[in-house]
Amino acid sequence: MKEHDFIKIIKEQTDNSFIGDDCAYLKELGIVITQDNFIEDVHFKTEWATPFQIGYKAAAVNISDVLASGAKPAYLSVGLSLPSYVNNDFISELYCGIKKGAFGAEVIGGDITGGDKIFISITAIGKTEGRKISSRKNAKEGFVIITKGIYGESSKGLSELQAGRKSSSAIRAHLEPILDVKFSEDVSTHIQEEYAMMDTSDGLADALFQIAKASEVTIHSNKICGMFGAEDYNLVAAVPEEFAKTLNNINIIGKVTKYKDAYLIIDNKKYNDYNDLNLYNHFK
Repeated sequence: MKEHDFIKIIKEQTDNSFIGDDCAYLKELGIVITQDNFIEDVHFKTEWATPFQIGYKAAAVNISDVLASGAKPAYLSVGLSLPSYVNNDFISELYCGIKKGAFGAEVIGGDITGGDKIFISITAIGKTEGRKISSRKNAKEGFVIITKGIYGESSKGLSELQAGRKSSSAIRAHLEPILDVKFSEDVSTHIQEEYAMMDTSDGLADALFQIAKASEVTIHSNKICGMFGAEDYNLVAAVPEEFAKTLNNINIIGKVTKYKDAYLIIDNKKYNDYNDLNLYNHFK
């Protein structure tokens, strides 16, 4: 069983139209909302990351989903479960990191309980006023695929940590990912058409496949170094070609065509089943 199988079951059982994108778009309230968990020995190790870095990334992974929707980060609510050894200095550093990783969003509350390990659950809210909100199901035939940034640094950083290295630019990319607030704003405040956008938290290849399948199209992509890694937290979008030409400093890495044979084609290699990508599985 894999995460996508669980999500399918949850969607069927709840009969919920909001499940599918990383943020739920509550149009009548003018907000998007998302929630992610950040768990010791699953998402981080205390011997690898400082309290600041733990807090920073716990916030950033949620804000990344808000940016992927095209919304403006606004508020965070933080739920904590903490072991008894945690002291005042740890909490101070943790929340300093959360504030930095919130990219302008305000921490408005939460809950604290005891536990055996550090467990952080953050709910993030973004404002949608003046912005066109994305959905991964909005890619259309004739659109192009755009992104910025480099790929593979976070995976490299994780490998270095596992090998016992303590500090490098790749390790920092893994522990303190920089989010592209401007990319999100440039797209969502200027585009007129429906469009698809995701972050690449589970890998660029994952995001392309998810967009293609949700939109029932085929995405043709150049092979990008590091695209099968994860946790780079860049943004990738499917937008009209004419709109892409109005943006600065972006890379056009592919195109969208009518579905035929496969959801994703990377340098002529076809992927029509998500499992063929051989990406990270939380439940294996």
